[in-house]
Amino acid sequence: MADEANRAAFLEIQGRMIETTGKIKQVQNQMRSKEAEKKRAFLTLEELKQLPDDTNVYKSIGVFVLETKATLMSEQENKFKDSEASITSLQSSKEYLEKQTAEIENNLRELLQQDPGLARQIMSMNVM
Repeated sequence: MADEANRAAFLEIQGRMIETTGKIKQVQNQMRSKEAEKKRAFLTLEELKQLPDDTNVYKSIGVFVLETKATLMSEQENKFKDSEASITSLQSSKEYLEKQTAEIENNLRELLQQDPGLARQIMSMNVM
């Protein structure tokens, strides 16, 4: 009976580990995307700063639309700030998920120490 309970606990912990690992990967992908967006906004701002204020600038939205330099700079500054805020938020989420992963690993370690027979069963399944 205890063997079945330990086996069920192992399967639950394994499921939580898989889920948490997937969430970490998703957050990392979102962070990479926001970093790229932030870099694009920064580089665009740097190029716009070099232009005279009366220069015609165009914004691409599927077609090119004439915009004032100030409008385009404001949009890029907002994108930059939004990206930074998103990255900070995502970093917090990542840290939380990493703590959850460490907790899950500890739970798994404790379970395997309590039931060495379960550890042997798991190892024999992985050998095949």
